[in-house]
Amino acid sequence: MTATAESKTAIKLNEKALANLDPKRVKIFKYDRSKVTAGIAHIGVGNFHRAHQARYIDDCLAIPGNESWGIVGISLGDRPSSKAKAKAMKDQDCLYTLTEYDAKGKPSTRIIGSIIQYLHAPEDPEATMTMLVDPAIRIVSMTITEGGYHLDSEGNFQSDAETVQADLKDPEHPKDTFGYIVEALARRRKAGTEPFTVFSCDNQRGNGDVAKQAVLSFARLRDPELAEWIEKNVSFPNSMVDRIAPTVTEEEAEAVRKLTGIDDQSPVIAENFSQWVIKDEFCNGRPPFEKVGAEFTQNVAPYEHMKGRMLNASHTAIALPGVVAGYEYVHEALGDPEIHRLVYDFMTKDVIPVTKGPDGISLTDYRDMVLSRFSNPALKDQLVRIAGDSANKLPTFLLPTINEHTEDEDTSSRDLRRMAFILACFRRYLRGIDDKGHKFTPIEPHISKEERAEWGSENTEGFLNCRILESLGLADNEAFVKAFNHAVSLLKPQGVLGALRHL
Repeated sequence: MTATAESKTAIKLNEKALANLDPKRVKIFKYDRSKVTAGIAHIGVGNFHRAHQARYIDDCLAIPGNESWGIVGISLGDRPSSKAKAKAMKDQDCLYTLTEYDAKGKPSTRIIGSIIQYLHAPEDPEATMTMLVDPAIRIVSMTITEGGYHLDSEGNFQSDAETVQADLKDPEHPKDTFGYIVEALARRRKAGTEPFTVFSCDNQRGNGDVAKQAVLSFARLRDPELAEWIEKNVSFPNSMVDRIAPTVTEEEAEAVRKLTGIDDQSPVIAENFSQWVIKDEFCNGRPPFEKVGAEFTQNVAPYEHMKGRMLNASHTAIALPGVVAGYEYVHEALGDPEIHRLVYDFMTKDVIPVTKGPDGISLTDYRDMVLSRFSNPALKDQLVRIAGDSANKLPTFLLPTINEHTEDEDTSSRDLRRMAFILACFRRYLRGIDDKGHKFTPIEPHISKEERAEWGSENTEGFLNCRILESLGLADNEAFVKAFNHAVSLLKPQGVLGALRHL
């Protein structure tokens, strides 16, 4: 890709360059980074972590007395993209730009310095393990996505997973997240070192409980006594995380260069909204998150319930029809009156009546805020990113609402059209061709090619009996089958937008 004049003259980001940056164009942290030491090891340093948790820690480090809470980033991936990110982080002394856009698209950029070291585990696994065993590390956090926990739809640990089996055969040389965590805890136990808190920051309900289930399941397979020690001594706090941090294209990276005059190999962009609700359950200390905007509560579940049922499900309700209709970005799809009406009515008529949010929070106000955030044109959040891994997202975010409407024997009076339509769009999405005839590749890493072909076929009954839907018994629900077949019959000749006009 040809470099522009702006990118040629931009300042390459690293520690030495900080003194040369224009404070009118970019905000630079005020703390002395040379005094920051690592207290957190984070596995899975993606855009979301760098826009969310690392930003909160960056603010914590500016509070005197918190210099021991820097982050060591850990990558377990061995793909070319993982290697490229590791190189970029090291070249830039782990610094990066975070550009935040308000609802009107106005940007502001800051340098994040909270990640002070970056380890690419496949390149140096023992250095990674040494870091996890270091007594200074008091929290091991993670953003590894829902599928990385090796739990099936019933919450059972998938002990036959290839990486799990490899780590059980050679526990001292792990490859997987839970192999590393359990081996590090085993070494700390043997050395008499205090354990660390295992802190999931992934976007799923009960993420701490899920992390505990995965860690203990793996540990029991390896050593029941070790598992018992972990269960007694290690904490797994639940948390609810929320911020939109889309994939950064070269076009957006160039916009950041023009805005800041900085050549950042790994920039991050995000909306200016951010939320973090945490259960205060840390076994070995924590940063003062409450002083930098996080909220502590003894019950995270109502926040997770509201966000999952409304925000995450609605994101999917935009993305699946949007991709099939031929749109590229979330704000474009939501700007279509038909898709906007679908999502607004889905939240208002289907979700809100069966959802209880946190005390004192209006669900209609939350709905309006969600739609406003999704409409931010500056983010250019790609629909294929949001639609990706729907096979994992649908059971978590949409199917519980469908279950609320179909669990009674008599569902003849329920309006199931919108929920059935979203599932029908998922079926169409799996075919990888939109209403304009353009091909795309569905990103579904947790279903096989055979399942994708079968679920996307003309066999609608087979689709309603597929692995992710079978527990709901939708194929035996006359009202839902009728609504689903009606959606399918509209989609085939008219496409998404035409179907929605008649829905």
